[in-house]
Amino acid sequence: MKRVKSFRALLLVLVSLWGAAGASAQTAPDETETEFGPVVRAYLGYLRNEQEVVDDRASRHEVNRAYYRRNSNRIRALRQMAVQIATETGNDYLPELEAATRDELKNLFEDPPRPGTFQVGDVLHNTFRFLGVVRAGEIFYLFARLDPYEQAELMQKEKEKAQGGSDASQATKRATTTTTTTSTASQGSAAETTRPRRANASTTNSSVP
Repeated sequence: MKRVKSFRALLLVLVSLWGAAGASAQTAPDETETEFGPVVRAYLGYLRNEQEVVDDRASRHEVNRAYYRRNSNRIRALRQMAVQIATETGNDYLPELEAATRDELKNLFEDPPRPGTFQVGDVLHNTFRFLGVVRAGEIFYLFARLDPYEQAELMQKEKEKAQGGSDASQATKRATTTTTTTSTASQGSAAETTRPRRANASTTNSSVP
């Protein structure tokens, strides 16, 4: 009896240690992350925590399989883009990232643009910059949300461009009006010069016998 109790106690200890090791493995940073600065590492840690939340909800049967798969894939896509940006730029900075599937674009845009027209670096609706496509179980479109200063700057440039186009249009209209007026005046002057003179009535009457 004592042996059975001892075996059970040992088994409980082993299960506890295994669970702690598993949790530690899930929250521990990847070895490749050590090359990044604290900001990038913090974001990657945030993504790991998000995955843990999704895993926990799935284990409690609070979400269905489609939800779990979609959000796990999204986290993978965000991580891949974050690592790519950090590696390419060498800066300890990341913009606010958004990952959306084709059917989720309506969540980002009131009037969703066609994905086929996206070019890397394009700014859409003065709000998002397109970063590229990531395949993480499914296709995700990755965007960087512009900060308020960038959005305000773009809106100001568009306003100035529209104002410049309006001024050019008005100048063209004024030039056209001036040309038309000058042409009409010239035609009137020419008509007065070539108009036949009317015969004098008294001269005509004196030639009749």
